[in-house]
Amino acid sequence: MDYLMQLLSDPTAWLALATLIAMEVVLGIDNLIFISILTNKLPPHQRTRGRRIGIGLALFLRLALLGTVAWIVQLTEPVFTILGNEFSWKDIILISGGLFLIWKATKEIHHSVDPDPEGDMFEGKPAAQAAQITFSAAIFQILLLDLVFSIDSIITAVGMTPHVPIMVVAVVVAVIVMLIAAEPLAGFINRHPTVVMLALGFLLMIGMTLIAEGFGAHVPKGYIYSAMIFSAAVEGLNMMVRRKKRLQSPPTMREDG
Repeated sequence: MDYLMQLLSDPTAWLALATLIAMEVVLGIDNLIFISILTNKLPPHQRTRGRRIGIGLALFLRLALLGTVAWIVQLTEPVFTILGNEFSWKDIILISGGLFLIWKATKEIHHSVDPDPEGDMFEGKPAAQAAQITFSAAIFQILLLDLVFSIDSIITAVGMTPHVPIMVVAVVVAVIVMLIAAEPLAGFINRHPTVVMLALGFLLMIGMTLIAEGFGAHVPKGYIYSAMIFSAAVEGLNMMVRRKKRLQSPPTMREDG
């Protein structure tokens, strides 16, 4: 209790908490985009439950990993060397997660641009049905990416502050923000096909970044999120132009479209 009271009276601890909350919220955007895209593939009556379970798993994993901070820190220790490059368990997890993210984003892009409207060449199903996934498959894939993002998030948090209570509060606040933003974000993505493609492009970029990090090439997060913000701003302008054109078009043309 004395330890907690000391933290509450320390301005440095409050500054660390604010910084860590902001960082966790920003890092959670990647996770939230993936959860939104994946749950939008579910039947409508399962989407909200899938998003809540996915975000709940993210909270559970982060809190569970915070309870094993000493073990998490050891994940950064080298376990083997290939051609002079040292790899830790963290590197292996990031590379595996990056490869999975690239595979998943590429698969979703294929379903979005597949020119064959009659069916999927491998499964013999209608394109819309082939693009859907089962609830258990969605939760399993969300769990895999939650694990990757959680380990990356906790290791980053450990590097910013040694106080576990600060990390716990920051994680809980960030996940609450994710929970609040999940429905509006998923609905927005689902209503705008071009935004779906942009979000899948973000996932490809994030996957490549995870692989680069795993191979020891540090990519400043500021560059990544600046590119995402710029791309989103350009797409926002495109959406405004398209909306203006629809409003200015004659009623007959709008009905035909």
